[in-house]
Amino acid sequence: MSVYQPTLKQLQYLVALHEHGHFGHAAEACFVSQSTLSAGLRDLENLLGVVLVERTKRSVRFTPLGNAVVAKAHRILRETEELSDLVHSSSMPLSGDVRMSVIPTIAPFLLPRMLPRLRRERPNLKLFLREEPSAQAIESLHHGRADCVLLALPYGTGEVEKETIELDALFVAFPGDDPKGGLSDLPAEILPADIDETRLLLLEDGHCLRDHALAACHRPELRASSMMIGTSLHTLVQMVDNGLGVTMLPEMALDAGILNGTNVVARPLKSDRANREIALVWRKNSPRSEEFRLLAEELRAG
Repeated sequence: MSVYQPTLKQLQYLVALHEHGHFGHAAEACFVSQSTLSAGLRDLENLLGVVLVERTKRSVRFTPLGNAVVAKAHRILRETEELSDLVHSSSMPLSGDVRMSVIPTIAPFLLPRMLPRLRRERPNLKLFLREEPSAQAIESLHHGRADCVLLALPYGTGEVEKETIELDALFVAFPGDDPKGGLSDLPAEILPADIDETRLLLLEDGHCLRDHALAACHRPELRASSMMIGTSLHTLVQMVDNGLGVTMLPEMALDAGILNGTNVVARPLKSDRANREIALVWRKNSPRSEEFRLLAEELRAG
């Protein structure tokens, strides 16, 4: 009896539909027409003899079996890419395409000083960057949409390998025209106990820097008390500059000039956890592990 196997193209269509939840958007992501994608998925269902997707005029809903097949398809497609990576990395390291996700509290501050030299010294490397929060970046990594991720630890990453790039200290920032800035005094270093939780401004949920800042303070009540939130570090700086409170900033943002043109003052946070670990991570046992270690070395040299 002949056994017919799904094609990689059909699995790509299925994964794209699951990711986008819309036939038209999935077709655009796969660079095919909607009718081609729809026909490919129908052929896949006929081949397997099951319904994977419930289609209505208003929505696309995957069956429980459909979700299970999508999870398996992710692994198959990822391993297929790793097969190609194995061959490529053996010929010329740090060349060809590398898809790297970078979190928003790193990308605008670290990459501008690293990328020019990397482009100059590694002209055969095509680095495709995608900025996304930590949770989405790690999901992209494990689903094969990203080859590696530049993020801040500690953070739950699953089964990965890593190389540390640098340690990034945390600073407390407050209005320069406020002698206290919401603090009990103005020493060279700021103790967590000196921070007025009623004036603390933090990034919205989903940004790991928020969790790093709270962990560094050893004050769990700050999570509930900090009512003012921002969508980016630049937004927080503007809020502080307008006297709305105090916030915490990473040293790399200060070095990149985020306070330029403001009246905001920053002092180091004195805590045994007053820094975050900037690291490059990739899937455990990836055939490109040595290549990513070399990339991490290049990033450290920047």
